[in-house]
Amino acid sequence: MEKSDQFEHPINDLIRNRKSTRSFSEQPIEPERIASLFEATRWAPSSTNEQPWVFIYATRDQPELWNQLFSCLNEGNQIWAKDAPLLILSLARKNFSRFSGTNSYAMYDLGGANSFLSLQAVELGLQVRQMAGFHKQRTIDLLNIPDQYEIGVFIAVGYPGDPQSLPEKLKHRELAPRERFLQQEFVMNGPFPPQPEG
Repeated sequence: MEKSDQFEHPINDLIRNRKSTRSFSEQPIEPERIASLFEATRWAPSSTNEQPWVFIYATRDQPELWNQLFSCLNEGNQIWAKDAPLLILSLARKNFSRFSGTNSYAMYDLGGANSFLSLQAVELGLQVRQMAGFHKQRTIDLLNIPDQYEIGVFIAVGYPGDPQSLPEKLKHRELAPRERFLQQEFVMNGPFPPQPEG
């Protein structure tokens, strides 16, 4: 599948400037900016306006909770996330709150809310990296997560830092151009072709 580091068509600057960075400045994030991140999630769309997302966050000046969140990350993420001034755990309620039944779109909606948070971060001069590399059972145990919640991802947030501070392997990845599949690889203006029988 073909990739490119060039933008094929015009897009919003927030999307253009978003990057899943690993290098963060130690500069604290102001409380009003943290509140702005979560305000953005309030306005994300969701199935039947259920808004199933829940966030647990900690700043570096809350060492006990920050270290609990940090300890749930796998070692590969801890190498760089140690500098992030803000760590967030995103979760989704598995069931509807207004009527009975499983909300099969809860994780989809959580992803949308996380995206709104990420774009709001760029607007505020911050960057975000979402992480799937964490220890699920440790997270559940340490944070007493009830069974009615599904863990989404951990999110590191901060002002951009110096990529030169990263280990050599990560530094090269941090400085490499972002590449994406060309639209022709995933956008279709028609159905899938018939599949061969057998």
